[in-house]
Amino acid sequence: MYGMLLESVQHFVRLEYGEEVWQKALQMSECKHTVFNTHQVYPDHIMGSLASVLAQITSQSYESFMNFFGKCFVRFFSNYGYDMTIKATGRFFTDFLESVDNIHIQFTLSYPKMKSPSMYVTEVDENGCVLVYRSGRQGFTHYVMGQLCQIAGDIFNLKLETTVLSQENVTIGTRNIVIVHFRLNFDNSQYVLTKKAETAAHLETRQLAPFSCTVLLELFPFAILFTSMMEIVGCGEKLTQVAGGENKLLKQLVTKFFRLRRPKGITFNWKNIINLKSVMFEVELLRGELVPKSEICSSSTSGNTLTDKTDAREIEIDGKSISPYALRRDSQPGLKNILLKGQMRYLEDINAMIYLCSPVVNDINELPDQGIYLNDLNPHGLGKEMVLAGWQHNSKLGLVFDKAEQRATELENNHNLLDQWKCRGDDLLYSMIPKSVADRLRTGKSPLSTCESFDAVTIMFSELVGFNSSTVQDAMELVSTMNAVFSCFDSLMDKFDVYKVETVGQIYMAVSGAPEKTPTHAQNVCDVSVCMMQHVKRLKIPSGTKVDIRIGIHSGPVVAGIVGIKVPRYCFFGDTVNTASRMQSTSSPGMVHISRQTKDHLPKDRYVVENRGLIKLKGKGEVQTFWIFEKPVDE
Repeated sequence: MYGMLLESVQHFVRLEYGEEVWQKALQMSECKHTVFNTHQVYPDHIMGSLASVLAQITSQSYESFMNFFGKCFVRFFSNYGYDMTIKATGRFFTDFLESVDNIHIQFTLSYPKMKSPSMYVTEVDENGCVLVYRSGRQGFTHYVMGQLCQIAGDIFNLKLETTVLSQENVTIGTRNIVIVHFRLNFDNSQYVLTKKAETAAHLETRQLAPFSCTVLLELFPFAILFTSMMEIVGCGEKLTQVAGGENKLLKQLVTKFFRLRRPKGITFNWKNIINLKSVMFEVELLRGELVPKSEICSSSTSGNTLTDKTDAREIEIDGKSISPYALRRDSQPGLKNILLKGQMRYLEDINAMIYLCSPVVNDINELPDQGIYLNDLNPHGLGKEMVLAGWQHNSKLGLVFDKAEQRATELENNHNLLDQWKCRGDDLLYSMIPKSVADRLRTGKSPLSTCESFDAVTIMFSELVGFNSSTVQDAMELVSTMNAVFSCFDSLMDKFDVYKVETVGQIYMAVSGAPEKTPTHAQNVCDVSVCMMQHVKRLKIPSGTKVDIRIGIHSGPVVAGIVGIKVPRYCFFGDTVNTASRMQSTSSPGMVHISRQTKDHLPKDRYVVENRGLIKLKGKGEVQTFWIFEKPVDE
């Protein structure tokens, strides 16, 4: 399906349910597209997946969302002016229903890859009609119902009630077609009265003398007249010429020499033609079927003569030697299939159908391939002028389409790159500033607004010890070791709900309880500290250097906020920070040193706590501190 259908869904889901619901729906449906381009084709299953996950999110039904999506599309394409096409189809809603297929055919000029459904009307009465819907897509029944209700209300000011009378799946060739019969209830009285008035006016003109069908075949030189048994009983003059003589087509089945192209998905039979007689038909003349092998060797073939050199294996058409084995190929000059487009009209007097049509010629260069000329086209139509105009403008139009398609592809690639770089930018930002604080800054709040006091947090300082960086080689080894150790520490922070503040030289600082407050801040820091000790002991450095760390922990109040402009950092201030730093500097390698304040916040019996005694801290005097160790499993 084209992106416009998904654009409408995206726009109105955001409008009526909010951006958060839409993003959640994209994530749950695993849709890789965040932006939909109008003229790009997307898989059909995307819309059904979005309806399913939105039904889960909002506790509504899948059918209700498909109905909502159908209404969204009508509301959306009205912004592009496509509603004027519907208004121009006829005076009544029933006129529109009878012309849906014709509208789809016209839109194929702008959307050439469109796979449109087919619809026709039966059982018309004052209270509505029965609409038959045929499509190769599954699960779009309620989507169509939503579209019809919205069109009836917005454009024709009618209240429409739709009911599904029956639904079946049939297989035509390799395609699985769903056929749905809808009962549409609406005020259809004006349409019925108008049709009765037209019938009465037609009866008044029946006093005119009848005329021969040959007049129609002269007016439409490519017309076909056939009976209810699908047997050809008349052909236009030019169609007879390109077919190689009238005897080739008369009293033959239409389906032998003609293939139905549009409406798609239906069988070329009398019943379907009667039901769809208001729809524009596209029928392809199979030129290869007109030159059977039995006639190749006959010198009496119209316009064809055997060459002296070919031993009856080649024929000559318009001076060109053509192999009989290639006669069915569309690429052969003069033998290319001809596409006819027009309307089927039922002639009640003789119980026959006449196909009033003209060849579809996109460019003047196609005429020789089809074996027809400008003089063969309907003299009363605009076919000649359109071919000549198309020849002049086709190259310009093709260039415009190519550029538009190229820009659409570039736009999609740019959107994908934008998403990738946005993710990278988010990762970099969240590595410098906590996510909750960064999101506040994104809303436009001042950095000063991030300044906040915390009554109780736990701060940890860890230092690599035993290194000497007096030489360049030692410094390189130190940098390599610090990278390995600190990368290991970084991987542990989120696991224990601890925020890494910064690294200064060989010192690693972390905190719990800020910016996200938690009552278990002391336990989180002690858990990660014990885990850090275990990982450092198991860490193998390429140089073989033994790595050791010492850790100091203290709990208390702090003030935190964003500092800096070019490289902003989330920093902590207060006596608690200084005391934690002193706890680290007075610790010992391989030990976790904690203060009494931290010990008081820890749950009992979670760790092995050993009293270190009184330790002199700068600016604090003598204070009582403790060592903590992981509690053995057997205890």
